[in-house]
Amino acid sequence: MTKKKNLKKNILKLAVGLLMVIMCLLCINAVQANAAPAINVSVESGNAEESSSALDLLFLLAMIALIPSLLLVMTAFTRIIISLSFLRTAIGTQSSPPNQVLIGLALFLTIFIMFPTFTQMKKEAYDPYKKGQLTQSAALKAASVPLKEFMLKQVYESDLDMFITLAQDKNLAEVEKVSSSEELIDLPMTIVIPAFITSEIKRAFMIGFLLYIPFLLIDIIVSSTLMSMGMVMLPPATIALPFKIMLFVLVDGWNLLIQSLISGFR
Repeated sequence: MTKKKNLKKNILKLAVGLLMVIMCLLCINAVQANAAPAINVSVESGNAEESSSALDLLFLLAMIALIPSLLLVMTAFTRIIISLSFLRTAIGTQSSPPNQVLIGLALFLTIFIMFPTFTQMKKEAYDPYKKGQLTQSAALKAASVPLKEFMLKQVYESDLDMFITLAQDKNLAEVEKVSSSEELIDLPMTIVIPAFITSEIKRAFMIGFLLYIPFLLIDIIVSSTLMSMGMVMLPPATIALPFKIMLFVLVDGWNLLIQSLISGFR
């Protein structure tokens, strides 16, 4: 008897629940049928202007995404970050200073070095454009001149000649023969930028070679000492690391390196 009573109660509860669900669904359908749409969106609301086309918007987004990368390779950042990476590898500390610290140091050193160039770009391009004295294309052309002058001061002549020759051979750009230093400003950015990057990588690797020499001498001395003492199983890098750090601190290596990097830019 008890089981039958429980079964009847459960069936009654289930029936009541199903009835409640059906009533809720009917109410929702009635409301949706009688309700008027609050917002009416029309796709054909007007014709897009020429400057706001989809291709122009896509090109603008692509340029915004590439601006940080372009600024990094067109400034002093490349040489500084490569030199700092070589220093960390030469000392033997794999993760100290960490990458975030090296990138932050390189970024602020780049701002310190490029500040006169950025100030000149703002004075000659941004301020007249903001006052309405220059168009957008004229402002971009005026802003490229100080940056191009900075890059050309760091470029090796051999690298610049190589890219000028390649551009003429491959018909990548219309480049006339450069007979004076004043005509270098007229070179397109497609030639100046890769020549600048190549020259910066060369200088950074030369700095890395000079940084390796004193630490390599410490490695040789420690290895020879351990070999003569018969301590073959002891890794020389473990013994040499404290001496490398001590040498770098005693000669005030950070100040010397940063001063050399800043003064190395013409």
